[in-house]
Amino acid sequence: MVTVVGILGVTHDPEMQAKYHYPLSLMQELIQEFAPDVICGEVHPQSWRLYVETGEPYGIFGEIQEEYPRLIFPYCARHGVKFMPVNWFEEDVFDVGPFDQFDAEAQHRLELELAQWNHKQMATWNHGRVPFNSSAYDEVTQALYAWLQEVNPEVQNILWNARHYIMLARVNNAITEHPGARILCVHGADHNYWYKRALGKRSDIQLVYPLR
Repeated sequence: MVTVVGILGVTHDPEMQAKYHYPLSLMQELIQEFAPDVICGEVHPQSWRLYVETGEPYGIFGEIQEEYPRLIFPYCARHGVKFMPVNWFEEDVFDVGPFDQFDAEAQHRLELELAQWNHKQMATWNHGRVPFNSSAYDEVTQALYAWLQEVNPEVQNILWNARHYIMLARVNNAITEHPGARILCVHGADHNYWYKRALGKRSDIQLVYPLR
């Protein structure tokens, strides 16, 4: 039996969920349609351990997004779905930003340019049947992070590139541990292009993206 791996990008912000027609009810519908045996979520292993041991649902820094305690954790518990935390960050550099090393004038200029990139992203929100899950969104997002890499490679190499290598290593571990399973990767939609590129190199899985 082939292992089926799905990619589901979401938006964490409730205001954006409302504005771009991507409520938790749609996320739940998409998860139910895929019917996963395993969900690989954007949760740090320490935060998952904290939740399992104490019931604290928001993580070691309060960083866990609302879709997990409100939807994904309860869904896994109800349906016997195994949850595997795959996120990564170093606690002492968690709040480092891409523009922190620049002076105030440069920061302002870079923030304005970042806002333009975000506007380009949002212009593609409905280019697929699932908001933010489309090749158009992914192309702009990949270009955005290439720009951020040029602006501050030291920070991006840690917060984005190294993070993705570790996250995908954990997803690959899940694939190895659950051959023949249906594995759903849920994360912020900006990660979609990296997941698709990395998982698309595997010939031993059926990759499903977008889910519709």
